[in-house]
Amino acid sequence: MLPPRIPGRVRPRNRARLPDLKARPAMKQDNQDSLLREQLVAVLDGGHAHATFDQAVKDFPAEFRGKKAKGLPHTAWMLLEHLRIAQSDILEFSRNPKHVSPEWPAGYWPKKEEPPSPTAWDKSIKAFQADLKAMQDLVKDSKTDLFAKIAWGDGQTILREALLTADHNAYHIAQLVDLRRLLGIWKES
Repeated sequence: MLPPRIPGRVRPRNRARLPDLKARPAMKQDNQDSLLREQLVAVLDGGHAHATFDQAVKDFPAEFRGKKAKGLPHTAWMLLEHLRIAQSDILEFSRNPKHVSPEWPAGYWPKKEEPPSPTAWDKSIKAFQADLKAMQDLVKDSKTDLFAKIAWGDGQTILREALLTADHNAYHIAQLVDLRRLLGIWKES
């Protein structure tokens, strides 16, 4: 049945071609839950609209890891460690009621502009990747209620923390890419 005609208004001509949403079968709750978890894991992986973490750090020359580019406030080491520290904090807050976050903002950034040792860069990358996988595993676990408020938080949910992780990571990964470009060491892949 068409709505009553409103003077001065034209009815859409192709109304009959619009899909009947009532006739569409409802998506089962299990399918919705699985789809949401799958999409969250994909967003955490990144790379859909920007470079991935692995692309941003791959083959980063050691001699450039502690260098700033003109106009940018951070070195690659500072960004890498900030990504690792912040992601670890979000993950631990999400699963550990006894977790204490670092002091804001100083505790979220390394004290030095360059890696403290030749192995620190690779160690930081591995820790970031392990924590990212742990967050993805938390999201994938059907026992994890994505919508329940985290009991030790002040209104946060696992859904919110996963999205926060993806958003924060994407922002700083883009900074790493910009830094590489300005330093002349970015290769489009």
